Amino acid sequence: MPIKPMSENPLTHFDADGQAHMVDVGAKAETQRLARATGSILMQPETLALIRSGSAKKGDVLGIARIAAIQGAKRTADLIPLCHPIALTRVAVEFEIDAEHNAVHCLAVAECTGKTGVEMEALTAASVGLLTIYDMCKAVDRGMTIEGIRLLEKLGGKSGHWQAKHEK
Repeated sequence: MPIKPMSENPLTHFDADGQAHMVDVGAKAETQRLARATGSILMQPETLALIRSGSAKKGDVLGIARIAAIQGAKRTADLIPLCHPIALTRVAVEFEIDAEHNAVHCLAVAECTGKTGVEMEALTAASVGLLTIYDMCKAVDRGMTIEGIRLLEKLGGKSGHWQAKHEK
């Protein structure tokens, strides 16, 4: 199926000939941009207890996962082929231990002042943070499950404010 011309094509990473390309943001105005993303990792109760106590063999799991998440946000353009490199002004990552569901929830926030959004940076931060928890705990629980990685909110740019309909 042929790709529609850019003006009719909602998939902005394809040109009129259907070829992948980096979107031209040169004419866009610089605005304050913010994105919030989330995800969770589910595990055995014993694994969660190790994380909570700080006694995991590899050390402070959540502290290291937070640093990894921030690094992931900063490296998004290296990981996602058509993302623009962005001068981030802030990346914040929080982890919440959920004993009732044997889970750790991650909330990542990315901000910049620029011509393109930071949704991919927030999503990458959440993903890398959760993957780091998996990596640090896999020796005791290979059955951990990462789920629910999604955008919760984005602010800024021509499209303005967007928020997920159902925030957990």
